[in-house]
Amino acid sequence: MHGQVFKFADDTKIFRRIKDSVDSSKLQKDLNTIINWADIWQMDFNVSKCKVMHVWKTNPKKSYYMRGNILNDVTNWPLLQEKDLGIIISLDLKCSQQCLYACNKANKVLGMIRRTIINKEPWVMMSLYKTLVRLHVEYCSSAWSQLYKKIRS
Repeated sequence: MHGQVFKFADDTKIFRRIKDSVDSSKLQKDLNTIINWADIWQMDFNVSKCKVMHVWKTNPKKSYYMRGNILNDVTNWPLLQEKDLGIIISLDLKCSQQCLYACNKANKVLGMIRRTIINKEPWVMMSLYKTLVRLHVEYCSSAWSQLYKKIRS
């Protein structure tokens, strides 16, 4: 297999740069190899949850199959983005949707704190902010920051 595979707990990602139909065939071969490996080790992929995301405009957007079933395509309307492990991944790989999501989530928590906490001493509010709000704003920010630097340059 020459595509790259990432595993995290029960989540598996396989990807490969696709420039033409030869690359598409190689990715399909990689998928078949993973299915064969899973069969040997008596593991199962829930094919109904498996998805394809075609990134960049030059991708030929071929359909891919697992166990004879066509994989759902994230790039079909209305999806155009995918939430994966708590991160929103868009087709252009920009982080604007993730930032908007994190900001909205943090604002909801701030509103809950404002409505429910009576003692608004600075040390109490700072502790609540650090404990309940900051994690939403900072979640995976280092990964997005590095990606955004590459996109800009």
